[in-house]
Amino acid sequence: MPRVAIALGSNLGDRRRFLDEAAAALAAVVDDLHLSTFHETDPVGVGEQPRFLNAAAIGRTSLEPGDLLTVMLEIEGTLGRERPHAGAPRTVDLDLILYGDVVMREPGIEVPHPRFRDRGFVLEPLAEIAADWVDPVSGRSIRELLQALQA
Repeated sequence: MPRVAIALGSNLGDRRRFLDEAAAALAAVVDDLHLSTFHETDPVGVGEQPRFLNAAAIGRTSLEPGDLLTVMLEIEGTLGRERPHAGAPRTVDLDLILYGDVVMREPGIEVPHPRFRDRGFVLEPLAEIAADWVDPVSGRSIRELLQALQA
């Protein structure tokens, strides 16, 4: 089964509870789920909003990338995520960051996530649990990507 990395974020309501519930729901489709610690971060690229609580999760899944993304969107909906406009505050946000060494760009899905290399709020928690995982596009480890971002 392919190894997957998923970013989790929340900036509305009981953020910790939303992330805990999202992780529990992911565990139903992602075996051997490992969750990073939670990181409090400022909003990036979404205007004036409440601070985020972010985490990363890794594990293995038998689902194909599109099917996993569908489940992730269902989890967001179950936990009250609304999308009134791009970048709106959210109860929970789940992003598929890496799916093994797959590189794909299709309507509605791009793996690896196109902006994860520039996001400390993704790389910091991911480096806790998968520092040596190599991004199949850049050829750099998560640790190296984080170090480059922090430099």
